[in-house]
Amino acid sequence: MTAAITRTDLTVGGAPEGFDARIVSELARGHGGPVLHLARDDRRAAAMEEALSFFAPDLPILRFPAWDCTPYDRISPHAEVSAARMATLAALADGFAAPAIILATVNAATIRTPAREWVAAASWSANVGERVNIEALTDYLARSGFNRASTVTEPGDFALRGGIIDIFPPGAENSVRLDFFGDVLDGARRFEAESQRTV
Repeated sequence: MTAAITRTDLTVGGAPEGFDARIVSELARGHGGPVLHLARDDRRAAAMEEALSFFAPDLPILRFPAWDCTPYDRISPHAEVSAARMATLAALADGFAAPAIILATVNAATIRTPAREWVAAASWSANVGERVNIEALTDYLARSGFNRASTVTEPGDFALRGGIIDIFPPGAENSVRLDFFGDVLDGARRFEAESQRTV
C-alpha cells in the first residue's frame, strides 16, 4: 500500500473508521515531512490519535486543538490549549521536516494564527555549554506571560534563585530546571513541581 500512495494531495472517502489512520500514517512516512489531518470534531480527533498510536507509534503527533471558548468571549482559552497550539506552530516555524502528523479539527484550522516569522522570532533556545544572557531570558519570560514566583508550582510560573532558573511551560507535564555556572548553561533537566525531584 505504501508504494500506491505517491500524491501529496489525496482525498479519501468512505474509509472505515480506524483504517483512515493507517492511510494517514503511510502518507506521512512516504511524504517525508509533516502531514495535516483535519478531523470533523474533537471526538473524531481523539479517535484518530488513538488509532495512530496503534498504526504509527513511532510517528510524532503534533496536536493543534481548537480554542475551548468562542471568539470575543470574556473567558480566555485554557493555557494548555494555547500552549499546544503554540508548540505546534513553533515546531513548524523552526523548520520541522521529519515525518509527523499534525492533528487538528476544522474549528482549529479556521482560527487565525500568528505569522511564521513572528512565531520564529518569539521563541528562545539554548544548548548546554552556551553563554546565556540571564537578564534577557527573564525579560523574555515576563514578556511571554510567565509569572515570576518564589517557587514554581503551576504552569506559567518561573523562578530565579541564584544560578538556577525554574520554568513550568504551559502544556508540559513537568517543569524545567536550568543550572548556570556564571552565564554558561551548565545543565538542563526536568523535575516535578510538587516534589521538586528530578525526573
